[in-house]
Amino acid sequence: MPAYHSAFNELTDLRSIGSMSLLPIKTRVRGPAPIADPDAEDIIDEALNLFRANVLFRNFEIKGDADRVLIYLILFITECLGKLARNPSLREAEKILGTLALGNFAIPGDATFPLNALYTAPANKMDADLLRQYVSQLRQEMAVRLPNRIYENDKPGKWWMCFQKRKFMNKSL
Repeated sequence: MPAYHSAFNELTDLRSIGSMSLLPIKTRVRGPAPIADPDAEDIIDEALNLFRANVLFRNFEIKGDADRVLIYLILFITECLGKLARNPSLREAEKILGTLALGNFAIPGDATFPLNALYTAPANKMDADLLRQYVSQLRQEMAVRLPNRIYENDKPGKWWMCFQKRKFMNKSL
């Protein structure tokens, strides 16, 4: 079974910075991303929907700059799930993820960015600042939407439990 790629790779009229497309998102968070159609799926929705399928792949053929945004968001979701490992309440999870989203983070081109081999650095400081704002906007919007996907009635739901089981299974091997 192949990995799933972003449907946004087909859009050709998008600006790219540091090998990441500036994709439209449905958000109230201020930033450089264009506002998406509220009825259409955006990259945040796509990352949440494809996370379970793509997280298992070690090798992922990148077919466009939208795939790089998808990879970044999948890595951020993984980091978020790690922060929620002790099963906090919905309210606590929202605080934890909000803090994580606003914390220091690396962008392509930074020495501490883990996937610099897959991304190109921004061409100049202005592009780097724009990319940092865009990534911050993506992280903040993901931090808002992820708890709604994980929790059902203030308790972790099925989406979250499938990862807890997988984590337990990996530990027992």
